[in-house]
Amino acid sequence: MVFSQVPQYIVSGITSGSIYALIALGFSLVHNATGIINFAQGEFVMLGALITISGVKDFGLSMWNSSILAILMVTLVGLGLEKGPLRRSKTSSPLILIMITVGLSITLQGIGMIVWGKDVRTLPPVGGYNYIRFLNASIIPQTILIIVVVAILLFLLYLFFHKTVLGKAVRAVSENPEGAYLIGIPVKRLIMLSFGLSGAIGALAGILVTPLTTMSYQSGLMLGLKGFASAVLGGFSSIAGSVVGGFLLGLMESFGAGFISSTYKDAIAFFVLLSILFLRPSGIFGNVKMRKV
Repeated sequence: MVFSQVPQYIVSGITSGSIYALIALGFSLVHNATGIINFAQGEFVMLGALITISGVKDFGLSMWNSSILAILMVTLVGLGLEKGPLRRSKTSSPLILIMITVGLSITLQGIGMIVWGKDVRTLPPVGGYNYIRFLNASIIPQTILIIVVVAILLFLLYLFFHKTVLGKAVRAVSENPEGAYLIGIPVKRLIMLSFGLSGAIGALAGILVTPLTTMSYQSGLMLGLKGFASAVLGGFSSIAGSVVGGFLLGLMESFGAGFISSTYKDAIAFFVLLSILFLRPSGIFGNVKMRKV
């Protein structure tokens, strides 16, 4: 019976929701710091996954070392995006800056196709495919790893933003960049830090999700759109809301695929996106705020 599969749907929803939450968090970090939307966030996910795959399969690195290398490289890409085209843009119009991120997204997709080709690639899951039975759900170790790593990361980010001077400074910039500048906070450096963090978080999301699916040069597009939908659902101006939005979208996708049809799984994200934009543009927890960099 379909209802007997509810535990499996919950596990699947939480797993995919964890990935969407990380991607949405990357969107939220940049938006809070700059007031713009970084549409290259999905490509950060793609790069993190494919660099890790190359490190493991092409250069013989361990999974751990390859993952660290990928996170560092994508962090540099995020820093370079802010330090280069965005900061040096001759206009501070949010629309123009957003289009710059769209251009980078297309560029990174092209680079990905040239470097890794059009074939899909994947990684072996941690712990293999030894299923663990819990209620009526079948869980592989990779699923548990994703949930645990995301939970730890979210907790560490909470401590960073609420218990450290640097984290509080980032929050101050997100709330009032002009006021933060007047009291001596290095606003531009903290904006660059937000882009670096979004790159690192995106890369981690790609590394975690790849063993459960496949990755190619264009996979970041769909993952980025789902992360964007999650951020819109929770509210761009609320980091916690973006995380909650990711989990909600994951659960809605999982239950929609189970009770309706898996054919419409990807369409659910767009339905949610359009519904929220029409009914509550600020999201569940957020407030609409746009400002110049």
